Amino acid sequence: MKQLSACTSVLVGKAASVDGSTMIARNDDTFLPLTPQRFTVVPAYQQAGREWHSGQNDLRMPLPDTGYRYLATPNADVDRAGVYAESGFNEKNVAMSATESVYGNPRALSHDPWIPNGIAEDSLQSVVLPYIDTAKAGVQYLGNLLKQYGSPEGNGVLFADANEVWYMEIVTGHHWVAQRIPDDCYAVVANQVAIQEVDFDDSDQFLHSEGIEEFVRRYHLNPAEDGFNFRQIFGTSNEKDRHYNTPRVWYGQKLFNPEIEQSPVANDLPFIRKASRKLTVMDVEAVLSSHYNETEYDPLGNGPSELKTKFRPVAMNRTQNSHVLQVRNDAENPQWAAIMWLNFGVPAFSPYVPFFANVARTPASYDQTPLTMDDHSAYWMYRKLSMLAETHYPQFIQTVRDFKTEANQMFLTHLENTIYQARHLSEAQVPAFLERQNQSLTNEMYDRVHQLMNTLMAKGLTLSKLTYDMDRNL
Repeated sequence: MKQLSACTSVLVGKAASVDGSTMIARNDDTFLPLTPQRFTVVPAYQQAGREWHSGQNDLRMPLPDTGYRYLATPNADVDRAGVYAESGFNEKNVAMSATESVYGNPRALSHDPWIPNGIAEDSLQSVVLPYIDTAKAGVQYLGNLLKQYGSPEGNGVLFADANEVWYMEIVTGHHWVAQRIPDDCYAVVANQVAIQEVDFDDSDQFLHSEGIEEFVRRYHLNPAEDGFNFRQIFGTSNEKDRHYNTPRVWYGQKLFNPEIEQSPVANDLPFIRKASRKLTVMDVEAVLSSHYNETEYDPLGNGPSELKTKFRPVAMNRTQNSHVLQVRNDAENPQWAAIMWLNFGVPAFSPYVPFFANVARTPASYDQTPLTMDDHSAYWMYRKLSMLAETHYPQFIQTVRDFKTEANQMFLTHLENTIYQARHLSEAQVPAFLERQNQSLTNEMYDRVHQLMNTLMAKGLTLSKLTYDMDRNL
């Protein structure tokens, strides 16, 4: 059932960020390097008798009579690939990103196996985000659905609102635990059960499936003398984890806590950490864009060949979209507090473009993605840029870095100018104004990216291997 998503996630509490923002972020990785995606708005509705039907595993479930408007990044080819709405905000400024694939162990799954037609990744965002008012309510709402329908796979689900950030891990057909990220902390997750000690007496920080303690006792699943280490009880710790999963967490923690010495193959990297500094959106993007930069494990670096492919990097060519969902607590009006930073290219080579979330539509170049390459859609434009940037990486990378740096500066100026102008508008005028601002930034980036691609192609023409030093008179 699983679309083989192998993602990396970052979660940041409001006191851990430089401006009081909450942030959840993830690379949406799939099995193939090209799975065209869209960025769209799903409208609010009031209609009885609606039903959700998954074309991937035939899940059928009735939907509530009312649903909020929400942003989504679904597949362009829904009939073949499924919906997979993946990431976005609803109109209450609740952010959700689904999912981070996680893998339970066979001892636990033998007693509560996967439910083949349960709620899978292709459905999760669509059956939860339109119906929740807070991040914690998102965990509770999904938990109730899992009790009824079960899950066919292991998933980590990210939720955030202006005040709280929650991470929820589904590890068997019906059992799960969610932990609130402390306000002054962050977490990096990479395809491995991450949550550690669970305090069942603290419902402000932990939520869980009904009966999970008794389930663990009955089937003798806890290897520890005391405590309830969720990762040890339900997770895995094997060679694949130490080469495919753990190194990504190590590198993210290395960027946020460079003072701490850890091994990239350690079995016990902590789930929750306090960073050595306050974090920005660009810091989160740096993790999601990374490929073990400045280490001997960088596949694009100069280390020994046997080390350059030893660990799976964070940013990959099969990252179909990367996003940072930011709720700003320094915004005096919730209409412009939610910002979705979206990257449709390979994150190592492409910018994260910020979009105000409280809009009725997204720019057409993001909303209308054809299944084959074209000259107009944002998805294909950023995939082209990514391919060009990698073709002559040593010669092109500084130009690309400079481009991204200049773009980030422009993005921050754009956001502040937009908020300044929005303050002088009526509540009713703001959504249409934010749409126009999203469109103007999209237009600006279309021009800038094409100019960059022209520069790279012109430079690339001088790097052909079909050349020979000769007398200029010949």
